[in-house]
Amino acid sequence: MVEVTFDQLHGWLVAFLWPMTRLTAFLAASPLWGHSSVPTQAKVGLAALIAVAIAPLVSVPDVPLVSWAGLGILVEQLLIGVAIGLVMRVTFAVVQAAGEFIGLQMGLAFATFFDPGSGTNMVVVSRYLHMITLLMLLALDGHLVVLEILATSFETLPIGLGGFNAAAFAMLARYGATIFSSGVLLALPVIGPLLIINLAMGILNRAAPQLTVFNIGFPISLTVGLALMMVLLSDIGRFLQRLFGHALDVMRQLLEALAPLPAAT
Repeated sequence: MVEVTFDQLHGWLVAFLWPMTRLTAFLAASPLWGHSSVPTQAKVGLAALIAVAIAPLVSVPDVPLVSWAGLGILVEQLLIGVAIGLVMRVTFAVVQAAGEFIGLQMGLAFATFFDPGSGTNMVVVSRYLHMITLLMLLALDGHLVVLEILATSFETLPIGLGGFNAAAFAMLARYGATIFSSGVLLALPVIGPLLIINLAMGILNRAAPQLTVFNIGFPISLTVGLALMMVLLSDIGRFLQRLFGHALDVMRQLLEALAPLPAAT
């Protein structure tokens, strides 16, 4: 007869629960798996499946699950998972910001769709670029690389650290500036000519007020914008490859930076 003691059952439970907490927090915060169209059962099932696969390779501290120390470890795993997921969410926010800039210059700022992922209205250009970025991530196997980084994070940041390096959160906040800098770079080939067109229309309106510039301005901006979007999309693959590569590097650096500094002797 097989007998299972309480200590064995507790060891199996913590070896499964704490890694699953980090994985679930990441899946909930990431833009791909955390989308509202993905069922919650699928997210929890994927996290449980990965946790079972990596549980034999993860070392867990001998801490009671129902204790203040166990609660601290639970919160610790949540913070690590959310921090990794935020890196991916910031990466996808770059193309969304670029779509906002392009849509504003093309005169499509009023053409919005409700985004169930964020719960807000999104410009149609942003939604289009966001879907292209998702498909490009899957085509480049970026989702597999992210899961690999998440699985190896238990070696860089073992369970039961006891604290974080505060500089890592400052690094995560600085990475948020990528939304504006890279978003402008992606949208610049489109918004640059459109700004010149708007400037020319303004000068024409001042030089010849009898012309109905506003009636011809929107069709011209929309037509030129669509033509420039075709040119932009023909080379967006290289931009997204560099963006994903930078995001993966930041993710690895963040995991290394989260480790607490050694105590001074």
